[in-house]
Amino acid sequence: MSNSLLKSGFIVSFMTLISRVLGLVRDVVIANLMGAGAAADVFFFANKIPNFLRRLFAEGAFAQAFVPVLTEYKQGRELPEQQLLIARVSGTLGTIITVVTLFGVIASPLVTALFGMGWFLDWWHDGPQGHKFELASDLLRITFPYLWFITFTAMAGAILNTLGKFAVAAFTPVFLNIAIIAAAIWLAPNLEQPEYGLAWGVFFGGLIQLLFQIPFLKKAGLLVKPQWGWKDPGVTKIRKLMLPAIFGVSVSQINLLLDTLIASFLMTGSISWLYYSDRLLEFPLGLFGIAIATVILPALSSRHVDKSPQEFTKTLDWGIRMVLILGVPAMAGLFFLAEPMLMVLFMHGAFSPDDARMASYSLMAYSAGLLSFMLVKVLATGFYSRQDTKRPVKFGIIAMVANMVFNIALAIPFSYVGLAMATAASAAINAGLLGFTLHKEGVLKAQPGTWRFIIQVILATAAMVAVILWFSPATEAWRTTSVIERPWLLAQVIGLGAATYLATLIIIGLRPRHIAGHR
Repeated sequence: MSNSLLKSGFIVSFMTLISRVLGLVRDVVIANLMGAGAAADVFFFANKIPNFLRRLFAEGAFAQAFVPVLTEYKQGRELPEQQLLIARVSGTLGTIITVVTLFGVIASPLVTALFGMGWFLDWWHDGPQGHKFELASDLLRITFPYLWFITFTAMAGAILNTLGKFAVAAFTPVFLNIAIIAAAIWLAPNLEQPEYGLAWGVFFGGLIQLLFQIPFLKKAGLLVKPQWGWKDPGVTKIRKLMLPAIFGVSVSQINLLLDTLIASFLMTGSISWLYYSDRLLEFPLGLFGIAIATVILPALSSRHVDKSPQEFTKTLDWGIRMVLILGVPAMAGLFFLAEPMLMVLFMHGAFSPDDARMASYSLMAYSAGLLSFMLVKVLATGFYSRQDTKRPVKFGIIAMVANMVFNIALAIPFSYVGLAMATAASAAINAGLLGFTLHKEGVLKAQPGTWRFIIQVILATAAMVAVILWFSPATEAWRTTSVIERPWLLAQVIGLGAATYLATLIIIGLRPRHIAGHR
């Protein structure tokens, strides 16, 4: 079981690594082109809205509801019934998404006013920042159709994941990054307002991702003609699971969107600083947390259908161990190397050293919640795989309300950094509620050697941090180092830290069998 999951996890992580690296290249190109000014703030805003809805309708809530039901059909029904379910799900979801997309394009000023209230009020009163509202409305018309493309792409990926074909879906985001990079290099510089070129890159990136998935679905015999099927039993089951899951699985995204809303009232650059720091946070989160959650969801769903509670618990425990051994050092690394990382990746062209410093503050705040973000992804599968979406939504709402309170309490004294602190704190609450409930029900149990494993990870991380602090130069030295030398210096520090972490784990007795959950 663990070997199979480890193999699948490695495949997803490797493909995700390619995508994340290209994503960082994309952000480097954008930072060089626009920095963290007003135009960058507006583009990131226009890109964030369809991405937020993507998490609600596609990758997040939908996948968590669709995969367990499709797994049930796959194990207990013939291929024609599976095809009919997919046809009716795609037709029903597609119709809803089409309506939402058309509304977003036509009513983009209304959507912009809702989520960029600060810009709208400034525009309404003929203030100096009013042009941001008009520009955001225009860009949103271009980026919003991305939601339509990515919804079907995510559905195709969920189907392929259920078949055990994880690599295709994990590799697909590469094409979005390539499209935006191409637009940033060849299209945007030739326009009077380069942000329009980036918006078209998002549009075509979504289209290419969808086209890439189609041949793989066809080969699997699951490329079917969409049908409306609102009352179909399978669709009804998915719909009932999906509606509460929209809140449960997307709490972190809703929190980030609330950050954007409040940041529109703050100083110029706040949205960009939060964006760049969030992008670095998303690298380990996608590489480890989301990848682990992706591979264990079908496995947990199968264990639930097979009525194998012990195997279910072992699979979930394996997911937690993987999150700990990868997430704890990643969290520490992001926190202590926040500014050097931002300097190496983004401090070119229009992105200044001050931008790197300002973004590092929010990255440190975000990184404090990385482990919680990863645990939420994995622990939530313990509910969704059992087709239980009501309690995660309850916990999600509690966390979201807490985030609102934290936002108000922390944004005033700490500005945009307070928003990142609030998001991290609410994620910790969400993870705690999920984990406590699973433990209370006997679903999440510490396997033999779990506590020893946790102590080993903490000790190895402490050794890694000590080496990083010892060998990492002072901030001023990072700033004065040349653009060519800076990446090499960062690679050396990270390499020494990683080597120390692995060596310490081996010295204090951790072996591969302990990661798999055996003594």
